[in-house]
Amino acid sequence: MQTLIVSLEERSYPIHIGAGVLSKSELLAPHLKQKKVVVVTNTTVGPLYHEKLTNTLSAIGVSVIPVILPDGEEYKHWETLNLIFDTLLKNHCERNTTLIALGGGVVGDMGGFAASCYQRGMPFIQVPTTLLSLVDSSVGGKTAINHPLGKNMIGAFYQPKLVLADISTLDTLPDRELKAGLAEVIKYGLIRDIDFFVWLEANIEKLLQRDRAALAYAVHRSCANKAEVVAADEKETGERALLNLGHTFGHAIETGMGYGEWLHGEAVSAGTLIAAELSHRLGFLDGNAVKRIERIFIRSGLPVFGPKLGAERYLDLMSHDKKVQDGKLRLVLLQSIGKAIVFDQASEAEISDAIEARCT
Repeated sequence: MQTLIVSLEERSYPIHIGAGVLSKSELLAPHLKQKKVVVVTNTTVGPLYHEKLTNTLSAIGVSVIPVILPDGEEYKHWETLNLIFDTLLKNHCERNTTLIALGGGVVGDMGGFAASCYQRGMPFIQVPTTLLSLVDSSVGGKTAINHPLGKNMIGAFYQPKLVLADISTLDTLPDRELKAGLAEVIKYGLIRDIDFFVWLEANIEKLLQRDRAALAYAVHRSCANKAEVVAADEKETGERALLNLGHTFGHAIETGMGYGEWLHGEAVSAGTLIAAELSHRLGFLDGNAVKRIERIFIRSGLPVFGPKLGAERYLDLMSHDKKVQDGKLRLVLLQSIGKAIVFDQASEAEISDAIEARCT
């Protein structure tokens, strides 16, 4: 097991990474204020890991109230969120009752958002079970639900007390979900860690083959990058925006195609290539770098072209992006592999041309 710390002064918290940490009750015990917890999971993850987590908690005398949500991005909305609130209220949960989110990014986002709202804030713990949630969404305190007009537009910054990252949960992850998670792993290399990108170029097949050592290294390196960025910029006023490489275009794909049609990582992959294309057209990124980026996503089994929604539709969807400031769309672009910038001077025509070039 390896442990990282997200340094946020009195709100700092550990990320415990390793195979089998889900069974270690001693990691959970210090963060529970009551002998009762609420575990939010879904219909896919629940049958796989809910009993194991329940047994871990029972070993230290903690009772579990389950909330089983429907599985899928298309359920990440108010109606599903209310299923969590219904359970909290019916079971007389208090402000000190801990909520544990057991699942992927959707479960973590919804569980965290519910925790941030219930009685104006209850403690919660992230137990991610997908590669994407292990390396990205479980760390940093972003919680949200979707709106028909935009992804993750309603939410809060609310940090967990603990992230319990058990990489053995990746053994049951479908191949498509594993590949989607690689998009967020590759992102860290592209925006700030060129040595990691080079390592990924040499080891991407090992990750696809679920080599345990390679996965452990990739999760740890990704979480270390995320923890550093969050510690420096918790509320995304500066450097943290760089973590959104490919996301502005990717969120437009997810919303435009209908939530759940494209996995988040698949949309981020295509969105990253649109961002790379625009970076090249603006003179930031040379053509060889674009080809190198394209190659690693292709080797990961991820899409490098977005759906042909039309540039006008993309721009309309992107106008709802959280990085729009004073009416200007702020995009994360690449100056080189390993160095990203936030740029708001691209014209609609330049953005449209990049979209058309990268969407089929």
